[in-house]
Amino acid sequence: MRFLSALALLAILLAVAGCASPAAAKPVSTTHVEMPPSYRFDPTAIQVPVGATVTWHNSDNFTHSVHLLDGSNVDKVARPGESITITFAKAGEYQYECSFHPRDMKGTVIVTP
Repeated sequence: MRFLSALALLAILLAVAGCASPAAAKPVSTTHVEMPPSYRFDPTAIQVPVGATVTWHNSDNFTHSVHLLDGSNVDKVARPGESITITFAKAGEYQYECSFHPRDMKGTVIVTP
């Protein structure tokens, strides 16, 4: 019985760990994000200075997008092998998702002054 309880607890802990938000990831200082064949953005969280242009490259076999969730209606599509860019003119934290796969593909761009 204790084994089953321990197994259930482990399953719960793994499920909670898998639900961590993109903002919880430590930001990487880069202007390049990959969309690898795994329905994710890599890295999940990045940090750039004001005025930086970020490039997302789709190295997956499926079409993806970068849809900013800041109300700006920015939603750029990248077919397999294509890249898209967005320039960030103001400091802030920008959450984004793939509009085709919003459940799995989420990311954050932190723009510093």
